[in-house]
Amino acid sequence: METRVAVIGIIVENRESIDKLNSILHEYRHVIIGRMGIPYKERNISIISIAIDAPQDLISTLSGKIGNIDGISAKAAYSKVISHE
Repeated sequence: METRVAVIGIIVENRESIDKLNSILHEYRHVIIGRMGIPYKERNISIISIAIDAPQDLISTLSGKIGNIDGISAKAAYSKVISHE
C-alpha cells in the first residue's frame, strides 16, 4: 500500500464543535503520527496541526470530514515522501 506523509492544518472557530473533531481524530488515530494544539485566546480560536502517514485518499477524506464540521476549517499539505508498504 502506498502512503504519504502530510500535515493537516485545522482552525477551530466554534468551540462547540471540538467534541465532534476529537471523535473524528480518534477514529483515525491509527494513521496519526502526532498532534499539536495551540489555543489563541486573543482571537478566541484554536490552531491544531495533525501529522499523518496514510494513503492519499484517506488523508483527503479525513481533511474533508474535519472541514465539514461547523466552525472548523482544514487544509492538507502533502510531502513528497511516499512509502510502499
